[in-house]
Amino acid sequence: MNPEIERRNQVISSLLEAIADNRTIKLPQFDPSLPQSPLANTVALIGLEPNDYCGHFGEMRYQFEGEEDLLHLIVTRIDGDKLSPKEAQEVAALLFDGIPVALIRLHPGVFSQHFYIGHDDVERYVTRQIDSI
Repeated sequence: MNPEIERRNQVISSLLEAIADNRTIKLPQFDPSLPQSPLANTVALIGLEPNDYCGHFGEMRYQFEGEEDLLHLIVTRIDGDKLSPKEAQEVAALLFDGIPVALIRLHPGVFSQHFYIGHDDVERYVTRQIDSI
């Protein structure tokens, strides 16, 4: 299986376990010693630290965090450059496989795109395992 798909499946399993256990899904602590792109802005640096709720597809990095009863997905480019909402939506579609699009809120940006969905909807609809992209 593709390593990006394997990682996606691990991240989704971790998310579902945290939601079921009512654990807060926190961003990792910032580690200034990690290498950073000269183009990187603050949001693009989120998720560089190893954690259970991040991964990448191609040149796109994703990071989840929990906000009370909402799940927040942050999508950035690995190189820290600009990305369009359309590019990020392709990543979100892989992560939120099975969730009706109408339940996902997009907050567009320039260097990062942000998606929000209720924890209950993640538990109800998300496909735990996918096989390919």
